[in-house]
Amino acid sequence: MTGHHAGIEIVPGIVVPDTAWRFQYTRSSGPGGQNVNKVNTKVCLQIDLEPLEKAIGSEAMARLRQIGGRHLSHRHCRITADEHRSQEANRRACLARLRRLIADARTRPRKRRPTRPSRGAVERRLQRKHHRGHIKALRRERDRDD
Repeated sequence: MTGHHAGIEIVPGIVVPDTAWRFQYTRSSGPGGQNVNKVNTKVCLQIDLEPLEKAIGSEAMARLRQIGGRHLSHRHCRITADEHRSQEANRRACLARLRRLIADARTRPRKRRPTRPSRGAVERRLQRKHHRGHIKALRRERDRDD
């Protein structure tokens, strides 16, 4: 899965070469006791988009650019994790986020088929509206009598 031989397999069948990605480690922010000030547990995964596009295809890459948001710049995808106390757990969290992002980009959105409400549904809705209006009309009559 992760290794420094051929690359990193993001999702089954998609391997990004080692030269395209790198991990950076920094200190996490927030509380954490004595450990937080001396251990670099925050992980930042940076992937070059050009080799990633070759791996996932241009159609999926276009969707990735739409859904990637703050993770994507012009040339890189940056994913960070610092919620765990160990570097290894944060590495796994980064990879899991990347996998989810790639999987979402690879799934084609379903084409929406426009539908119309049935005649019965339209009639029931109009009956409810008429009934509601009738109740309010009765309320107005009663309020005038007071």
